Amino acid sequence: MMRLLANVLTALDRFHAARPWDHNAHYHPWILRQLPARYGSALDLGAGSGDLARLLASRARSVLGVDADPAIVEQARQLTAPDSRVTFTAGDAMVEPAAGPFDVITCVAVIHHLPFGDALARLRGLLAPGGTLVVVGLARPHSPVDHLLGAAATAANVVMALLKNRGRRVDRPVAMTAGTRPASMTFDEIARHARRELTGARLRRRLFWRYTLVWRDRPER
Repeated sequence: MMRLLANVLTALDRFHAARPWDHNAHYHPWILRQLPARYGSALDLGAGSGDLARLLASRARSVLGVDADPAIVEQARQLTAPDSRVTFTAGDAMVEPAAGPFDVITCVAVIHHLPFGDALARLRGLLAPGGTLVVVGLARPHSPVDHLLGAAATAANVVMALLKNRGRRVDRPVAMTAGTRPASMTFDEIARHARRELTGARLRRRLFWRYTLVWRDRPER
């Protein structure tokens, strides 16, 4: 039985290596639906090659993309038109940017690399009154619900790979070049910390090994 499972996993790895697709980019349209039709300034933390930052620029007056990896920041600049509303900078997410506040902040698949509570407090401090924070993150599977979603995502992952690649062999999309590490916090731990730092935050488990967090700052009347 164990050998059969190992063979299945090996076959799946080969299948996805030949038909790669970006799980984070899958959530970009959903992120845009959480945001106003127009806003002034936006920050994309962990911007990678800049795909989301360029989408944000279709609604924003200005967008700043920050990533810790200088190589991917340079790639993002090369992929962005010189007259774009987007600028990119390389730096520590807990230090950069010094500017702000921002009407919109997005953070995709990066916050599990940071001290979670401190990172949320940092993002809250950078958000303008009335602004919107959207996080797409990774959590460590722990509960039966997590494992059921993981099983469902494994099957859905095959379908999405076929749909997005149409049976063609393509190069793996490059959204980031820095090393990654698995998430260490469970969804329940994340939810407890988030609701302590961001009163009223909405969190949901999602397919493809992701969760989402949306928080809108409500200025005091």
